[in-house]
Amino acid sequence: MRRFLLAALALVAACNAPGAGTQAEESGERQVAPVLTGADARDESSFARPEVARVTHVALDLAADFEARRMAGTATLDIQAADGAREIVLDSKGLEIEAIADAEGRPLQWALGEGDERRGQPLTVQIGDARRIAIRYRSAPEADALQWLTPAQTAGKRHPYLFSQGQAILNRTWIPTQDSPGIRQTWEARITAPEPLTVVMSGERLTAEGEPAGEGRRAYRFRMPHPVAPYLIAIAAGDLAFRELGPRTGVWTEPAMLEAAARELADTERMMEAAEALYGPYRWGRYDMIVLPPAFPYGGMENPTLTFLTPTLIAGDKSLVGTVAHELAHSWSGNLVTNAVWADGWLNEGFTTYFENRIMEAIYGRPQAAQEAALSWDEMQRALEELGPDSPATRLHNDEDTGGGSTGIVYDKGAIFLRTLERTVGRERFDTYLRGYFDRHAFQPMTSARFLADLRANLVRGDRALEERLQLDRWVFEPGLPDNAARPDPSAFAGVDRAVEAFGAGGAASAIPYGRWNTAERIRFLNRLPRELPAARLAELDDAFGLSSSGNAEVLSAWLQLALANRYDPAVPAAERFLLSMGRAKFVRPLFETLAGEGEWGRPIAERLYERARPGYHAVTASSVDRVLEL
Repeated sequence: MRRFLLAALALVAACNAPGAGTQAEESGERQVAPVLTGADARDESSFARPEVARVTHVALDLAADFEARRMAGTATLDIQAADGAREIVLDSKGLEIEAIADAEGRPLQWALGEGDERRGQPLTVQIGDARRIAIRYRSAPEADALQWLTPAQTAGKRHPYLFSQGQAILNRTWIPTQDSPGIRQTWEARITAPEPLTVVMSGERLTAEGEPAGEGRRAYRFRMPHPVAPYLIAIAAGDLAFRELGPRTGVWTEPAMLEAAARELADTERMMEAAEALYGPYRWGRYDMIVLPPAFPYGGMENPTLTFLTPTLIAGDKSLVGTVAHELAHSWSGNLVTNAVWADGWLNEGFTTYFENRIMEAIYGRPQAAQEAALSWDEMQRALEELGPDSPATRLHNDEDTGGGSTGIVYDKGAIFLRTLERTVGRERFDTYLRGYFDRHAFQPMTSARFLADLRANLVRGDRALEERLQLDRWVFEPGLPDNAARPDPSAFAGVDRAVEAFGAGGAASAIPYGRWNTAERIRFLNRLPRELPAARLAELDDAFGLSSSGNAEVLSAWLQLALANRYDPAVPAAERFLLSMGRAKFVRPLFETLAGEGEWGRPIAERLYERARPGYHAVTASSVDRVLEL
């Protein structure tokens, strides 16, 4: 193995390394995206200095070592540099660098500088006149982006599993590049893994079945000819099977989960058609998904051509597929037009939350979309209450945000801002604007200031009265909620809210039509119940609706939040099963936070459960609970 890696480094000049002579390059498809400059585009989460030298293309030749829990091999980087530039600064966190050479195989000087716990270290390479460099390295066993699962942690229980999670700044733990969303890069990869594992990545698949690589391994090749933010380079490897869902869509997952996943995701092709009808053609070729093991820390991750999904979405009734609509919408907002800095993450998630709602309306009807918009409003209101309406953290553009801002602001306030624009100017006019926005800025980074400039140029068009009504700068740069916010339909949950009022006044749970409600209505009901309830009333709810045994993760989470906050002992076994069965941060962190907040009753439970659960959590989830429990 080591002989192969040394040879690969030496042969960069002979065009045998993965960075040269590829189909993407020969066809002229490779693109170079601009890098925005100026104070509004300065990325404090990266050590890179793209105005001096920037990465334009990454070619990986890596071996997945499941025993050592490492990715090892070479990364060949193509560089665009200013006149006279002699060095490039990359991002690195925990990478073990062995050697760096130029295209002729000549060694280059490099150094890891002083960094910090969050960002890692700057990797400075003295490139001289070189514009292609090869880095031989390996990732650390504890690399934050990578989770290595034992067979026992998978559905099949026979083979190990690997998946990555790069957002926001974790890919620097396995790829030495400039890990900033504003420095878009094309990429390609050759990955070897032990048989019989299948490797998939977030790019075009060039080897359907893999190629023999010796020593019981197979090699898989991929490419991404469009420039993407580096956090969108993703990988998974395991015992995987595939099911086609439509002409452009399909799902990967473990064989034991394939039937259930395919049934749940059957509407994906319809969602694609609805999205294209709204905002223009899908530009990434295929849209496949992979349903990962339960340890995956998010509901979904919009990796291009291959959305990563949590199995907690598999409810059996398609009630949670709004997450699929959300990740699909990212193919326009987030992947096609990307926030240049994490301080403007709302340009990614706020746009996508709005777009998701429009897709859901097109597929499932206006009443369901109105309910989901109302739940989004509730999330924003909770964030404003928790943070304080005057907190700088409630601004859409948040200089302190490094990719982990409040979802109630980044997602929900951002979506409500766009909904306010739509209602003010009219849906048809706003849709025309948004479609043009995606066309004008396709495959480019974006900042809040530049988005507002685009709005003024292409939507407001000098209309001073409209400018005043929209309150653009207040929405983006000031805290709190402007008074022109588009409020949700008050009738969306009218029946549910009456049931909440009746139960709060002493009415019986048996009188509530819970069985006829959809998931959104059940969540609204649980979230709107009085926050302080005696054990007898909680038992009445649980007995009537089977809350502790719910197979819907969103409903179960809402119920456990209420029950644990009231120190309801019968709910503890359900919480234990839930927290030990999945690692989705959206559910895990708040439940541990609730338990820890219940002092002498809840904290011992939290510590006992976390000691057992933490080894199975991804670093994203574990680090968030570590902070909650002050570990």
